[in-house]
Amino acid sequence: MSAVGIREFEGKRALVTGGSRGIGAAVVRGLVEAGAEVVTSARVATSAPGGATLVTADLRTRAGAQELVEAAQDVLGGVDVLVDNVGGAQPHPEAVAIPDEEWQEALDLNFLASVRLDALVAPGMRERRSGAIVHISSAAIYSPPPQFLHYSAAKVALENYSLGLAAELAPHGVRVNTVTPGRTATPGGERTRELWARLEPGQDAAPVPLGRDGEPEDIANAVLFLASDRAAWVTGSNLVVDGGEFHRS
Repeated sequence: MSAVGIREFEGKRALVTGGSRGIGAAVVRGLVEAGAEVVTSARVATSAPGGATLVTADLRTRAGAQELVEAAQDVLGGVDVLVDNVGGAQPHPEAVAIPDEEWQEALDLNFLASVRLDALVAPGMRERRSGAIVHISSAAIYSPPPQFLHYSAAKVALENYSLGLAAELAPHGVRVNTVTPGRTATPGGERTRELWARLEPGQDAAPVPLGRDGEPEDIANAVLFLASDRAAWVTGSNLVVDGGEFHRS
């Protein structure tokens, strides 16, 4: 599946959130294939990609983050690679119709889940003077849709936070980077686009310059590169993987 070298993650211990389907599952598969021992999470009990250990955890809460990290420590003994992938939100007809509780939930899931997990995992990486953290953002930040403004605003916060955390941890040998996917063919993405289409009938998305939507593996390959030793001199970066849809720099 991946462009990562054969067994490139041999001996590495990885924690991937939201790894039961879509982009997260592709990341898990790539890490397992490349030799990593992987723990992943889902909000409800389900099956994990082959070779990974699944932990049920609600990462909208501080307690859920704590439970996940404790379970991962029990299985792995430590975390060398953390991929903060979990995220999502429900669309609304307009931004001013998004209720307070959904703003809070969007912040908890798409921003604070990463903040909490990083705070629990980074000290061990810092002590070992080695580690890679990858945050998953969204190209929605480049053209914020009003119906998902709570989601895109949380992702903007995530990217700003990533830059600051990268600067703090770099002297300790820990790298922090972001991957920003564009339109990707995942179960969650398809459901979101269906809901969006109901809110705005007849609003067809513009074609992607490279001629297709992304596949989960397209995003996973970028994540695995940034988590690997091939990116040993890369930190504080944002790798946009969107087929040319938004990114123009």
